[in-house]
Amino acid sequence: MKVCIFGAGAIGGYVAAKLAQTDVDVSVIARGPHLAAMQEKGLTLHEDGRDPINVPICASDNAADLGPQDYVFITLKAHSVPAVVGSMQPLIGAETTIVSGVNGVPWWYFHKLGGTFEGTRLSSVDPGDAQWNGFGPDRVLGCVVYPAAEVIAPGSIKHVEGNRFSLGEPDGSKSDRAANLSAALSTAGLRAPVRPRIRDEIWLKLWGNLSFNPISALTHSTLDVLCTDQGSRSVARGMMLEAQEIGEKLGVKFPIDVEKRIDGGAAVGGHKTSMWQDLELCRPMEIDALVTSVQELGQLTGVSTPTIDIVASLVKLRAKVAGLY
Repeated sequence: MKVCIFGAGAIGGYVAAKLAQTDVDVSVIARGPHLAAMQEKGLTLHEDGRDPINVPICASDNAADLGPQDYVFITLKAHSVPAVVGSMQPLIGAETTIVSGVNGVPWWYFHKLGGTFEGTRLSSVDPGDAQWNGFGPDRVLGCVVYPAAEVIAPGSIKHVEGNRFSLGEPDGSKSDRAANLSAALSTAGLRAPVRPRIRDEIWLKLWGNLSFNPISALTHSTLDVLCTDQGSRSVARGMMLEAQEIGEKLGVKFPIDVEKRIDGGAAVGGHKTSMWQDLELCRPMEIDALVTSVQELGQLTGVSTPTIDIVASLVKLRAKVAGLY
C-alpha cells in the first residue's frame, strides 16, 4: 500500500511517523526547514511515556517525485487546499483515494447525500470548484481527525493527545478502500473506525470548532474559561443551536445536547484553539471552513444564523486587521 501525506505538519507528521513503522510505503509532501530536516535525518516522533522514535521518511516538495498513490491523505488547513490541487495531480492514479482529513464542512459534503441538495457545491470551502473538478468527489473518503499534535522543531513531532481518525464513505457504504485503510492505520497503533454516518461526526466536531475557535480568537480565552464564563458560554450556545437546526435539516443526528458539548470543551482545560494560535503566529485563519461554511449551509436550508453572523463578522475583521484573511 502506497500512502502519501500531503501537508506533513503536526497531524500529517504524526500519521506519517506511525505508518512508517509498518510495512506501508509512506511518503510526505512538506516544505521549508521541516522538509529539509526530514530529508536529512528522518522524522522524529515524541509520545508521552515512550522514548522518541526516529524513522526514515521519503519526503519531497514535488509530487512528481513520488508518483501515483493508493491513498493521498490531505492534512492541510482547508483554505490551503484549493490552490494546490494542480500540484497534487502526479499523486493521483486511476484508483487513488483522497482521504479528506480537513477540519470544517468538507467540499464534498453533498456528494451522495441524496435529497434536495444532492451535488450542491460549496463556494466557501471550494471556490471555483477546484477540488470538485480537480479530484472528483468519487475519489473521496471522509475522515474526522481527533488527535492533537505539534511541530516542536523541524522534523520533530510531539503527540499531545488522541489517536482516532474516523473514516466514512460519503454514501455510508462499507467499502474495501475504507476497510483497507482502517486496517493499515490500526496496525500503526491508531484508531480508525469506519462509520456509516460520517457526517454526524463531522458536525459533532464542527459544533465546537464553529464556536470555540472564533470566540477564543476574539477574547484570547482558553477553553476552560470561555466555556464557563456566562457571557461567552451563552454566545457559544447560541451558535451551536443555530448550527444544530441546520444540521438536523440536513439529516444529521446529534448524539449529545449543546450543554454537554460545551461542558466537554470546558473539560479540556486551558487549551488555546487552533484559530487563536494561528492569530498569534500570524498564519492565515481557518475561518471559512469553520464558520462561513455554516453560514452558507444556513442560507441553503433557510435557517437564520444571527449569532453566527455576528461572531463571523467580528472574527473576519480581526483577521483582516492582522492581515490573515
